[in-house]
Amino acid sequence: MFGSIGFPELLVILTIALLIFGPKKLPEVGRSIGKALREFRRTSDEIKDKIEEEIQADEFRDIKKDINDTINLKGETETKKTGQNNKEEIKKGTKGNEEGKKVS
Repeated sequence: MFGSIGFPELLVILTIALLIFGPKKLPEVGRSIGKALREFRRTSDEIKDKIEEEIQADEFRDIKKDINDTINLKGETETKKTGQNNKEEIKKGTKGNEEGKKVS
């Protein structure tokens, strides 16, 4: 909870706080510090959540782009194949004309 602060260090901090603020103000100061820490934690959690949402949205955008690129590439490949088939058919028709076949 307190990271690298052990029990003896915590005891020293509390003793110094008691001497500085006195027994009447110490609970009030403790509540104020507790509220500030809660607000800090809530804000940092919200920021962390927003960052994670943006990272996920960015990953989804990348995946969508990859899928669209794949679809476009596949469509281009099929178009090229169709174009090559048409060229081959035209060549075959041209060869037939050269061999003496008449085209009407």
